[in-house]
Amino acid sequence: MEFSLTDGNGEKFVFPVNPEEVQITRERGYDTVSLLSLGDFDFPQGERVKEITFSSFFPREYNESYCNYNPVPDPQTAMNKLTTFMHSKTPLRLIITGTQVNVLVIITSHNSTFRGGETGDVYFDLTMRTWRDLKVGRINTAAGGKGASTKASRPDLKKTPKTYAVKPGDSLSKIAKLQLGSSSRWSEIYKLNKQVIGKDPNKIKVGQKLVMP
Repeated sequence: MEFSLTDGNGEKFVFPVNPEEVQITRERGYDTVSLLSLGDFDFPQGERVKEITFSSFFPREYNESYCNYNPVPDPQTAMNKLTTFMHSKTPLRLIITGTQVNVLVIITSHNSTFRGGETGDVYFDLTMRTWRDLKVGRINTAAGGKGASTKASRPDLKKTPKTYAVKPGDSLSKIAKLQLGSSSRWSEIYKLNKQVIGKDPNKIKVGQKLVMP
């Protein structure tokens, strides 16, 4: 069995002495809601982040009865490596061979202990938490707030042009009076729709869709 941590650059650190035990804490989240006189109710939520802890030591000298490889790293150098891992802004991959533990973690704490009579050896307690990427979605307001979109889209600031379908008996001045409040604005309509109407503003056709100013 091998305990190892690998950083984002592929640098692998193998613990020279396996811990006697590994503790993995799993919890499920929940929200507590108070409903007036009925009291408190717990509503289960998603699984919380797992916590993994174990203890071992870095020996000053190699001993074939408990060391995994030779030569063993200098205890102080090994502790500095854990400190570097802990301060890293990227997750580490924890692998324990012979088990199903192969997860991304961050080191939340590690404590060092020096014991009398064992000069040079450094004992440590290591605590890690599983890491997962946070994916934030943006509510799709164009769909009335239903659903979510992972892509942030810019709001469309362009106004949709208003159109008018020509009816029997219509003229540009009549349309201007109905749609714009003044028959004298017929020329504005004509300028916007000259390609549709043609050279003569008096020859509009039933069914033509005219863009309004």
